[in-house]
This record gives sequence, structure tokens and C-alpha cells, in this order.
Amino acid sequence: MAFSTRVLLIFLVIFTVFKLKIDAQKLQIHRKRRLMNCRFDKIYQLGDSVSDTGNCIRESYCGSHSSCAKSPYGINFFHKPTGRCSNGLLMIDFIALESGLPLLNPYKDQSANFRHGANFAVAGATALSAQVMAEKKIVLSFTNSSLDVQLDWMSSHFKTTCLPDCPGELKKSLFLVGHIGGNDIIYGLSQGKTMEELRRLVVDVVQTIIHGVKRVIGFGATRIVVPGTFPKGCGPASLTQFMTNDSSSYDEYHCLKDLNNLAIFCNDHLQQAIDEMKKEYTNITLVYGDYYNAYMWFLQNAVTLGFDKNSLQKACCGIGGDYNYDKSRKCGAQGVPVCDDPSTHFNWDGLHLTQAAYSWLTRWLIDDMLPKLNCHV
Repeated sequence: MAFSTRVLLIFLVIFTVFKLKIDAQKLQIHRKRRLMNCRFDKIYQLGDSVSDTGNCIRESYCGSHSSCAKSPYGINFFHKPTGRCSNGLLMIDFIALESGLPLLNPYKDQSANFRHGANFAVAGATALSAQVMAEKKIVLSFTNSSLDVQLDWMSSHFKTTCLPDCPGELKKSLFLVGHIGGNDIIYGLSQGKTMEELRRLVVDVVQTIIHGVKRVIGFGATRIVVPGTFPKGCGPASLTQFMTNDSSSYDEYHCLKDLNNLAIFCNDHLQQAIDEMKKEYTNITLVYGDYYNAYMWFLQNAVTLGFDKNSLQKACCGIGGDYNYDKSRKCGAQGVPVCDDPSTHFNWDGLHLTQAAYSWLTRWLIDDMLPKLNCHV
């Protein structure tokens, strides 16, 4: 009997490993790995839940309050929660695979292999520090691991991995400073800040991101992607919280115009700041990651890509209301269902996207960024 149990366990392990490989092959088979032409040997990621591969769940307070630590997160690729706020892979995972590299391990997993880079992103993180946010009377959710904290982690990491020649060790690395700053806006919106107050906040957010980029250059980075923020008025959470009977408040995609205009304002300021930096750092490749237009391109083409047109602004994992989202009964809570086929849904849990959506957004972003990354294509 014990022998039969051991055989069954061995079979299950082999099957799980084989299935993970098959899943990865299925996700990648539709395109060539063009980022391999860039010959990145390492990738370093800073950011928030758009990119967190397991740091939040390793922080005591963040981990105990994050839905992303619970099932059904991770169900469609890892078959268990990993701390990723989706049903499977994130954009940073696809970027790593497209580069011919392993998936990035979270920095907080100190037993992990960091030979090919590290992920410092934390779900819920802000660009501005907890102290600055408190001065602006904005309360954070469940982590104080803002951009400057993540940069301090990165500094400590490099002191143990690349000294005495960090510039030499990092010359073939790709750095992503963000997605970060979106939570600053969301927390401000949720806590009743006016549009004028939020615009002033955005100026501070952009300055903080640019300061972060300069720190990364100081570490030895030479190829850096600085993502903008996504539209803020198109997701189930925003559409539920700021619902209005005024039809003129919505655009042709049923997104809230004021919230999207705020995101555009933020992105315009960030792009201008990056352009100014390029004049100062002429030997550094700085690329703006146009997450906003990647997202809008998807909304415009989702049906053609095989997504359910009636579910584009509904959470796959959620319950209640017009958008299948209730902040008091989020994905991961008991009794909250998952849609039949997440691969045809854009939004996963009201706040984050599905693996299938992230796959397509990554494709658009690589098409947009590759000519600017100075790779041998």
C-alpha cells in the first residue's frame, strides 16, 4: 500500500512539472521570442501588484491582508497561489520568457536563485513613501514598501551580488522601474481627494519615479523601461465605486472620462520627464512603457482576439453588481465564484487582469518598445 502511494505521488509530481512546461509552451507558441535578440542576462523589476511575483505574501502584514495569497489566484498556471495577483502569469513573467530567461523570483524569498535577476515589486506599493502619503492625509492599505524601500532592497542586493564591478555585471540587464504610482492615485481617489489635489499628487509621483530611475542608473543600469499607468476609469472596481447615472461621464468604451484623463495627465508628465532625462543621460537607453495605450488597444480589439465582449468590464473572479465586483466580497473570499473560462475574460478580480490579457498586453508592449531598446533585431 505504501509503495502504491509513493508511486502515485511520484506520478503526480512528474505530471505537474510536465503540465507547467506544456502551459508555458502553449502561451509562447504563438510568437517568436524576439526579446532574445536583446541578449538580456538579468531582469530587475520594481513596482506594485501588476508585477509582484511573491514579495507581499512574504511580508507579515501585507501577506495576511492580501487576497492574492489565497485560492483561486494562480489557478490557471501554477495551480496554486504564488502571490501573483492574477489567475496565472503577469507581464513581467511573459517578458522574462520572451527574453529566454526563467521567471523572476521575489526578492523576499531569500532561498531563491537570483542569477538571472530579481523582482522587488510589492502588491499595494506606492511611488511616494508612507511618510509623504501621511502628510497628504492619504492612508495606505497594507504595505509601506514604497519605491524608495524597494530601491534600498535593490542596493543591498547588489552589495552582495555584483560588487566591486556592478556596472560591468549589469551592462546586459533590463530594469523596469514600475508599474508604480497607480496606487497613489487610487488611494487618493478612494479617500475623497479632489481632481486638483490628485493632479498635484501626480507631479510628486512623477518626480519620485524619476528619482528612482536616477538611482537605478547609479547602480549601473543602462537599459531601463519606465512604464506609465493604466487607464483608471475602465476596471470593475472604479466603475463600481464611481458609478453615475450621467451618461456623459463615460466614453465610447464605457470608461469614466475624468479618471482616464487623470491617468493621461500622469503619463504625459512622466513622458516629458523621461524625455528631459534622455538629454542628460545620452549613453542610457530609457524607454517609456505605454501601458495606457496597450490597455486601450486591447479594449478596441478584444472580441477579435477571442474575448467575450459582454465580460470586458466584469471581474472573472467576483460577485454582485453590474461589474461582478463587490469590495466587501472580493476574489478569494468564501463563496466568491470564478467564471467558467478565464481565458476569455480581460479582468480577473476587479483590480487586476487575467493571464490571457497580460499575454496580449505584453505582445503589444514588446512590439512598441523593441525598436527603442537598441537590440540586434
